[in-house]
Parts: sequence; structure tokens; C-alpha cells
Amino acid sequence: MSNKKLGLILLALFLVSLVAMMYFGAETQGPIYNPLPIYGKKCWIGEDYYFVYKFDKTPKMGTVILKVQLFNKKGKRSTDLNLNGSYGMPSMESAHDYGEQSFKLNKKGDYLLPVNVVMPGEWEVKLTFIKNKKIIYLGKLRFNV
Repeated sequence: MSNKKLGLILLALFLVSLVAMMYFGAETQGPIYNPLPIYGKKCWIGEDYYFVYKFDKTPKMGTVILKVQLFNKKGKRSTDLNLNGSYGMPSMESAHDYGEQSFKLNKKGDYLLPVNVVMPGEWEVKLTFIKNKKIIYLGKLRFNV
């Protein structure tokens, strides 16, 4: 087989695989979110911060509030970071995903995110911690309703 024929075959295989990826969708590696420990346990963000989280009530149908409390390494409450969150049902392939939104800060310095649970099943909340416009930590938690 000549080099020209081999080159054409390789080019054809490349084009077929490219079209297949476009048609069927290629799996891409997105950001990796760290699984979070259970409610109320410290979760360190590097060496400078840690946080704890909990819901305002046991998650059930309707709206529950996810509360995150951020602390510096000396254990003092902090609001130095921006915190974004998104949530949905992993098993539903984006059918009930709520896009990324900013947590709101209350007067006590708690970061709050309303989570609207619209059906029973497993839910996942993804957290993005940002300092100086750079992502410094990604975490995720799952719960069942």
C-alpha cells in the first residue's frame, strides 16, 4: 500500500470519527467536584479556610435552604469568598438542573442557597468557592428525598 493511500485512509477514519463525535456527542471531562463530608463536619479549602454546611430542615418536596458557614484557619467566621451553587437530579440528565447561582449572605454571615426539590429521588448540589475571581474549591453533596 502506498503512503498516499495510507494517508487517505487515515484521513477518512479521522473524519468519520469526528462526524460521529459531533453526531452522538463526545463525553468531555468537566470540572471535578470533591464529595463533601456529612452535614456539620469541617471541610477544608486548602490551608486557609474551612466550611460546614447544613439544610434548614430535612430535605423534602418544596424549598429547603442550604446554609454554608465559612471560617478562616483560626476558626473565625469569614465572608472573604464568593460562593456559587447549582443543583439537580443526576439520574435525570439535566431535566431538573438549576443553573449556577450565587449564594446570598445573611446578616450573620451565612451563605444561603434555596434548593427547590420538585420530585422524589436523589439530588446533587455543587458548590464553587471563588477568591479574587479564581475558583479555589469545588465540592458536591448528594441527598435523597
